[in-house]
Amino acid sequence: MTDLVGQYLDAAIAHLERVRSEEAAGIDAAAELLAEAVQNGRRIFTFGAGHSSLPAQDVVYRAGGLVVINLLNVPGMTGVNVMPAPLGSALERVSGLATATLDLTPAGPGDLLFLISLSGRQVMPVELARHARERGMTVIGVTSLAYPEEVSSQHPSGTYLKDNCDLVLDSKIAVGDGELDHPAAGAPFGSVSTIVTSALMQAVVASAIGRLADRGVTPPLFRSGNVDGGTAWNAKAMADNADRIFYAW
Repeated sequence: MTDLVGQYLDAAIAHLERVRSEEAAGIDAAAELLAEAVQNGRRIFTFGAGHSSLPAQDVVYRAGGLVVINLLNVPGMTGVNVMPAPLGSALERVSGLATATLDLTPAGPGDLLFLISLSGRQVMPVELARHARERGMTVIGVTSLAYPEEVSSQHPSGTYLKDNCDLVLDSKIAVGDGELDHPAAGAPFGSVSTIVTSALMQAVVASAIGRLADRGVTPPLFRSGNVDGGTAWNAKAMADNADRIFYAW
């Protein structure tokens, strides 16, 4: 193992330990909101732009995950699948794209949106959070609170994602999203934001599942499609919850 490999893994572990310690109350609160939404038949969405879409996707349609979590699939925002890739970054600064997408869903009062943005500074996440709350949705923001301390908001209101949510989970990622340095590299590298944010999302889901089970509510879960009987189990789970899933259209 090279020194940089060890440094990278140490940095990731340190961030996870910090989130575990400092965000415990927020994770519990988010898990309770999610458990209540599942139990009460509400609709649940996740959204992130660019690389922030990866943690949003990680809790959708996957083994061990809740069947009723949906990805809000804004065109050009799912990972880095749009070409040319810089177009995805440009679209984050376009007003109306995410809100129009939300308006074409049945999302409404009492529904839940997990909105992921590392910096929380661009037009799209701020605008989407504000619009979702105007529609009566509960918004949980997953962001780094270090960014508003050092970078300017790009939204006309001058606010950040953190200012437009009902609850905020802080990923603790430093501005620049690079944990490592090398004298000849020219810039920081070694991002841990995807690892940490995905862990935050999975922790919330795991806690919500436990809460439901403790209450005698059978959580609607996927099984792996790569185990015997998994495909049939999943087909039934989706059929049983068809009124709250939108990725199977």
